[in-house]
Amino acid sequence: MPSHRRGEDGTTAVKSDTASPGRDQTRQLVIEAAIGLLTHGGRDAVTTRAVAAAAGLQPPAIYRLFGDKDGLLDAVAEHGFTAFLATKHVDPDPQDPIEDLRGGWDVAVEFGLANPALYTLMYAEPTRADSAAFKTGMEILMGRIRRLAAGGWLRVDEELAAQIIHATARGAVLTWLSLPQDRRDPALFTTLRESMVTAVTNQQPTIQDSGPAGAARALRASLPDQTNLSSAEQHLLREWLNRLATDA
Repeated sequence: MPSHRRGEDGTTAVKSDTASPGRDQTRQLVIEAAIGLLTHGGRDAVTTRAVAAAAGLQPPAIYRLFGDKDGLLDAVAEHGFTAFLATKHVDPDPQDPIEDLRGGWDVAVEFGLANPALYTLMYAEPTRADSAAFKTGMEILMGRIRRLAAGGWLRVDEELAAQIIHATARGAVLTWLSLPQDRRDPALFTTLRESMVTAVTNQQPTIQDSGPAGAARALRASLPDQTNLSSAEQHLLREWLNRLATDA
């Protein structure tokens, strides 16, 4: 049965349970209209009335497609994560894993600088981490980190490494965007990137460098590829390896 809700502009939208022809195309049209308004006028410019007008629709159509303005903004952010995901290059066997790490960090920063308003929306709220495309991107990052660990390059725990890499890239972009033009120094990016590399990697791939901790990290990184252990055995072994890996 159709349901009704009142929008921010006072109109009453009818929400149908049945998808109409061209629904996906209309959704995409609305998202692109919202991105245009966001890019040129900021988040406050993205009202349901303005988006509907830019897309050549009536405001109730926005509510039928997205529920409300927050739903529309979530869809715009998801579009951003998907676009960002398309820029990622995955090398399953990089010749230099640390240069591969630098390259991935640079790609993240370049996307943010090229899409400032969209990037800010994408990372404005912690709940956006539930995005399917965001999770896929993080899986790509974790794969890169596991390759570092398996080769003995990783200095810290895998989860901490992911947090450092993600935080430095996001922090670099958002800090740059918050600064006046005359205070922006490109050295911000190279300094943060190299600080990240120093924090998460060893200068040489020496598994023995920290006693059993390095070996434990390398073995833990290869666990997902093992098929001769049951899930219970993998869980127990991972617990042991976690203890050894953090034993500095």
